[in-house]
Amino acid sequence: MKIKEAKFVISNTDPAKCPAPELPEYAFVGRSNVGKSSLINMLCNNNGLAKTSSTPGKTQLINHFLINGEWYLVDLPGYGYAKIGEKHVLNWKKFTQTYLQKRENLMCVFVLVDIRHEPLKNDTDFMEYLAVNGVPFVIVFTKADKLSPTQIKKNVEKYKAVMTKTWEELPQIFVTSSEKKIGGQEILDFIEQTNTLFVK
Repeated sequence: MKIKEAKFVISNTDPAKCPAPELPEYAFVGRSNVGKSSLINMLCNNNGLAKTSSTPGKTQLINHFLINGEWYLVDLPGYGYAKIGEKHVLNWKKFTQTYLQKRENLMCVFVLVDIRHEPLKNDTDFMEYLAVNGVPFVIVFTKADKLSPTQIKKNVEKYKAVMTKTWEELPQIFVTSSEKKIGGQEILDFIEQTNTLFVK
């Protein structure tokens, strides 16, 4: 798949106001500063998409982009913010969890993880939440350009080792670098294949 058109549609905190669930949808989420906007811009071949389609504060909203007129890419607020108040955290949890659990056309969640770090509890807890609630997801390791191929493999294996302790089957894994344009086509091919499973 090649993205020819990516249009910003709407931002809100009310899942009921999201576009009608008539097209397949894919959500991108991760801790703050994981490189989510950069990955979205790489996938869409538009360096300003995630940034210029947002106004201040939109990182706390559900952002919908219509891709090729065929499916939605959803930019969700990052989790794990250390500097926002408890009220904002609870609000984030409320509308994000409602979206994740109720959005009937949500085909998959791409959970972004910084490949440079050891497995972090808020990442693994979030994936556990998705699994428990039956929300399909894959892991997208970001910032692979910051490590050597050997270290990339080592860090991925560390993550697998931690997850294998509690998971019988591991989710699909993608390794990406927005800087070096790595892994984007694999993600788009996955989306294209998954789109064929969508039933209105």
